[in-house]
Amino acid sequence: QVGGFSWENCGDGKDPVVLQSLSVAPDPITIPGSLRVSAAVSARKTMASPLKVSLVVEKALGDLWVQLPCIDQLGSCTYNDVCTIIDDLIPPGMPCPEPLLTYGIPCHCPFKAGSYSLPASDFDLPDVELPSWMTNGNYRVQAVASSSGEELACVKLAFSLKS
Repeated sequence: QVGGFSWENCGDGKDPVVLQSLSVAPDPITIPGSLRVSAAVSARKTMASPLKVSLVVEKALGDLWVQLPCIDQLGSCTYNDVCTIIDDLIPPGMPCPEPLLTYGIPCHCPFKAGSYSLPASDFDLPDVELPSWMTNGNYRVQAVASSSGEELACVKLAFSLKS
């Protein structure tokens, strides 16, 4: 579907980490602006470093979907260990930012097996200087998380951006 937010798991039902629910508002997502997110995830396995995440990002150009390249760590990129990226953003030993702290959602590796739930929570989207090719439009993203060659999770998202 073009336009409008949607999501699905793509890991053939065997992945140990599964997104159970996800809602995002407003639709389209506005930058800068406020984003209301709720989500639930279940993990049968601990996710530990090195935690590799591969993104394939596509943008609709008319009826065509074009894969966006990885430029300055934006677009269709592979991050070999998101644990180190998270540690750079939130130094270990610092409390997790709200609302993660309130709901007991970890923000550092290892992410222990279990069920995690984020009730509807608001996040501010800053006015970031996005390259022109990443502004207004309809997008599809497939994210695959793996560790030591084993796929842990696969999620597909579709959304619209408006700046």
